Amino acid sequence: MLDNRAYYDEFSNWYENRRHAGYHALIDDLETEIVMPYCHDRDVLEIGCGTGLILRRVEPVARFAAGLDISAGMLETAADRGLSVVQASATALPFADASFDTLYSFKVLAHVQDIGKALQEFARVTRSGGTLVLEFYNRHSLRYAVKRAASPGAISATTNESAVYTRWDTQEEILRLMPPELEFVRTAGVRVWTPAAFAHKVPVVRNVLATAERYSRDAKPFNRYGGFLVLILKKR
Repeated sequence: MLDNRAYYDEFSNWYENRRHAGYHALIDDLETEIVMPYCHDRDVLEIGCGTGLILRRVEPVARFAAGLDISAGMLETAADRGLSVVQASATALPFADASFDTLYSFKVLAHVQDIGKALQEFARVTRSGGTLVLEFYNRHSLRYAVKRAASPGAISATTNESAVYTRWDTQEEILRLMPPELEFVRTAGVRVWTPAAFAHKVPVVRNVLATAERYSRDAKPFNRYGGFLVLILKKR
């Protein structure tokens, strides 16, 4: 198993392959739509910004937007896009207390072993009244069942997804991990119905799935079963 930095440095050369259309573009759209209302005219931090695909959409509407990632390879592309980024760990944020109004993270926290420490750091750098949008991998989901049955996906010519630590949680387990100063607001569920990314290559199926995913993201009870479980929280 690789450490997270080595894994994502290796992944960085392949990361944007096929991410600008179809399944991956839809997932990025659904996630961006969740966080965007909390970003207008605010100081915003993205944890695990990768190559900056979401941060580049947030940056024009924010008062200030920064991205953090553990991978120098990922950040090279983000910096080339003119984004303000820093290399650091989610468990040791290089920012002062109460630096940001909004903090968000997608597709990252499932790979953080010391998740309790990371959540404490997120709460520390968020201002009172601020918003946190945090995404976890959901054990109560179709995506989990498919991942358990399928072979790990490739992230390079020599490495696959099994090379990195991955956790799968339920909403109840996640909420028990939260620092007491974070108050749960609501849930959003991303990728409720999609069995596998290749399903979005079929035009009619792609359109049906896109409509279903957009509706189910915010609709109860479907939002509880997203493969990517997004919790929106407030800092007291």
